[in-house]
Amino acid sequence: MADRLRRKGSGEQLTATGRFALTARILAVNILPLVIMGGGLFYLDGYRTQLINERFKLARIEAQITAEALAGASRERQEALLVQIGKEQRMRLRMFDAKGKLAADSFALADPSFRFNDINDDDWEQRYARWLDRTVDTIVSAQAVQDYVEPEADNADAWPELSRARELGLSQVRLYDWRDGTPVITAAAPVGLQGATLLTVRNAVDITESVRSARSTLGFAMLLLLAASALLSLFLARTIVTPLRQLARAAVRVRQGREREVEVPRLPQRSDEIGLLARAVSDMTAGLRQRIDAVDSFAADVAHEIKNPLASLRSAIESLPRVEDPALRRELIAIATHDVRRIDRLVTEISEASRIDAEMSRATLEPIELADLVRAIIGGRENRAENEGRRIEIAATGYGARVRGVGIRLERVVENLLDNAVSFSPPDAPIQVVIDNDGSWVTLSVCDSGPGIPEGEREKVFQRFHSVRPDAEDFGNHSGLGLAIGRAIAEAHDGTLTAHDRPDGAPGACLRLRLPAAV
Repeated sequence: MADRLRRKGSGEQLTATGRFALTARILAVNILPLVIMGGGLFYLDGYRTQLINERFKLARIEAQITAEALAGASRERQEALLVQIGKEQRMRLRMFDAKGKLAADSFALADPSFRFNDINDDDWEQRYARWLDRTVDTIVSAQAVQDYVEPEADNADAWPELSRARELGLSQVRLYDWRDGTPVITAAAPVGLQGATLLTVRNAVDITESVRSARSTLGFAMLLLLAASALLSLFLARTIVTPLRQLARAAVRVRQGREREVEVPRLPQRSDEIGLLARAVSDMTAGLRQRIDAVDSFAADVAHEIKNPLASLRSAIESLPRVEDPALRRELIAIATHDVRRIDRLVTEISEASRIDAEMSRATLEPIELADLVRAIIGGRENRAENEGRRIEIAATGYGARVRGVGIRLERVVENLLDNAVSFSPPDAPIQVVIDNDGSWVTLSVCDSGPGIPEGEREKVFQRFHSVRPDAEDFGNHSGLGLAIGRAIAEAHDGTLTAHDRPDGAPGACLRLRLPAAV
């Protein structure tokens, strides 16, 4: 029974592995929002970098075009251009002469076209936005940017990009960071051929606003996703908790024994771990019930079988004091002795039958050559005269007869089969033992020449205490447990023990032991 349950459970496990397991579902529900959030953060960082790079190109082009427009223009025209371009493009433009001194400043010539944000006046939403910016930059390991600070000296040497542009004669662009987290982009470009330079400064607030807007959209999407994840988690938890509670309630009822036919839910529609657990618990409960029923039946059979010799023994002992005839007293003593031996045999067989399952569950299976084992058993029986003069013929065919098992237990099966054959075979008829191996199974057949077993009785002979002995055999010499013990040992080795007719059609029975061949 246990082997059938194990094989059944393994088959269901193979079916479940092709479906979505609970582990995969739980991971998906919990990891998906994190993956999307992480991907969104890195996407926004890349998006911000792309915007800044595009603004770098624009700042370089604007500086170069403005420098070309300023070259060769009069002082008045240059100042007018600085003011006009500064207002239109919301920039601050400074022009330095060949000595690096400040020649013109659009913010000095007209009202400033923009103002840097004073963080001291920010409300809580702006402070939270700056904190969120710093947190995201930390998560994505954004490169640190130098803070924008207006130099105290109004000369070109105070600006690294201007110094670089004067040195190389090429336009230069640089990124700074204002205190509110918005980028400040400066561009320096040579003006004409006399050494003058132009510096543009733009506070790209729109980049930060665009990134924050995208982040808000992502945050809203994350909230929706988290809500969906929470609902899915609750649903998933319910699909786990509800069947577990059903199994727990059924297990409690089974343990209490208040309901004999408690139905443990099998959940056939589920092929995940919960379904496997439900079916395993249901099969385990069925197996336990069968074992309990078997134990109850066995106990009743034991009581019945022992009661008969005990009654006979009691009757003989109680009669002894009242009997004076020596011959009758010897007969009563013989009956009592026979009953004592019968009880002793019953107790020994019962003890062995009850230990088989426990011993086999702990036993280590070893390679055994079944043909050698059978030959050794037959030789030992002949030396002890247990074959009662009957000739035993043994034949082995196939690939050999190596199996994996417990030697002492397999020896008991062979002994029981030979005992049964000797009991039913006539003295002059041989007992045939055939061992065959077809590559997958090793078969041991023990055939006698007795009356045979009717087809309707072939399963009953393996029931405990079912014993139909020859008329010539003394009553009580067999307990009726031999074949039952043999089948229990065979099944513990993942094999079978069955009864058949002789394959040659002659009268007699053939008991067949099949065991898996050892690899």
